[in-house]
Amino acid sequence: MAGFNIVGFALSKTRFEPAPLLLGFILGPMLEENLRRAMLISQGDPAIFLRSPLSLSLLILALAVLAFVPSPSISRKREEAFTE
Repeated sequence: MAGFNIVGFALSKTRFEPAPLLLGFILGPMLEENLRRAMLISQGDPAIFLRSPLSLSLLILALAVLAFVPSPSISRKREEAFTE
């Protein structure tokens, strides 16, 4: 417990958020197990994730979120570059 306290203190001092790290530790093994199960059912074909409309829409949504997350910082840096 003391070791996790030290790790948590170091992460808070370096401004890392501990909640996503904790979610990754908890949900990571579950995700890995279910991914392995899906790959066994599809006999190793990764296109199984593109055949279902629900799965395809969730993948597109995740990619859109990943594309739009850095856009405020990019536009802010672009405005700073043009003002100089």
